Amino acid sequence: MAQLSDRLNRLAPSATLAMSQKSSEMKASGIDVINMSVGEPDFNTPDHIKEAAKKAIDNNYSRYSPVPGYPELRKAIVKKLKDENGLDYTMNEILVSNGAKQSVCNTIMALVNDGDEVIVPAPYWVSYPQMAKLAGGIPVFIEAGFEQNFKITPAQLEAAITPKTKMLILCSPSNPTGSVYSAEELEGLAEVILKHDDIFVLADEIYEHINYTGKHASIANVPGMKERSIIVNGVSKAYAMTGWRIGYIAAPEWIVKGCNKLQGQYTSGPCSVSQKAAEEAYVASQQCVEEMRQAFERRRNLIVELAKDIPGLEVNVPEGAFYLFPKCSSFYGKSDGERTIKDSNDFAMYLLEVGHVATVGGDAFGDPDCFRMSYATSDENIREAMRRIKETVAKLK
Repeated sequence: MAQLSDRLNRLAPSATLAMSQKSSEMKASGIDVINMSVGEPDFNTPDHIKEAAKKAIDNNYSRYSPVPGYPELRKAIVKKLKDENGLDYTMNEILVSNGAKQSVCNTIMALVNDGDEVIVPAPYWVSYPQMAKLAGGIPVFIEAGFEQNFKITPAQLEAAITPKTKMLILCSPSNPTGSVYSAEELEGLAEVILKHDDIFVLADEIYEHINYTGKHASIANVPGMKERSIIVNGVSKAYAMTGWRIGYIAAPEWIVKGCNKLQGQYTSGPCSVSQKAAEEAYVASQQCVEEMRQAFERRRNLIVELAKDIPGLEVNVPEGAFYLFPKCSSFYGKSDGERTIKDSNDFAMYLLEVGHVATVGGDAFGDPDCFRMSYATSDENIREAMRRIKETVAKLK
């Protein structure tokens, strides 16, 4: 009997993609579904970035690039980190990959040994624990629920550390919650990390520019932490370039060399044309980034206001990214006469099948009390989705 590898059997499929696929199937059968399950800007890639890609094609950027990415793109990233984040890196401390997702996975695969513990604050992005398992590591969860605005405390971090701890994964602004760690909060966590040798922080900053607090803070800015941090970022969210697949790490050179060795064996350098587009994104005017950020902030305000108006939902105010993560546990055990809601997955399925709004249950993100909605969609879709949700949950008694 043919068997898949144990490595593969340890992994769970992505709940986000599964929900998106189910909503697409319903749409294809003629049902009007509003999809709020996927974290993807609904804007088109800005024209000047598309023009740079066209020019790259005309200039025959059609051959293999260096494994860590073109030198010009890495220079542009070095400049971005200096200008926007006040961080000094060299080109040799940057590795460009096929999306930030590969950057995260490269880092975990390069640093984590069998049996090493990887601390993952919950709620978390669905792939973090799965990637830790893929590397033979053990995900260790710290619960940071609704009441603490989905952010871990230094005391919780200290309590989770053991002699086997290798890494903390920190995502700010956060997917799925939209929570943002302040500079002071990051200093508190860094103080704990610096007391322990050989613990690294994987700082996923892909939502850096979709931030409503005024200023992004990176843990790598805390004295002593740059040597212990691997920053992951990319062009997907800030520049509406999800399909171009360009992410990067900024990290100590020995870590970058390790990830380079790994990437050289299983993908090589990312798409040449996408790299030229990403270079333009970083060196040209950042006006487009601010315009999209403002649109997301307006939508955040709209969805929070409408969600607070739905009896039974508890809503916090996310400070970044484009997700709302309301608490829906008050509906558990309730029924419309035909169906009873047992958990957040049931709740999300009920919203999809009865209300025709696709969301994702919180179980997939490590918080069974909540569910995730992406508001990276039009104001009109947000209004209609929230109207449908309000009407649908009113049937639950």
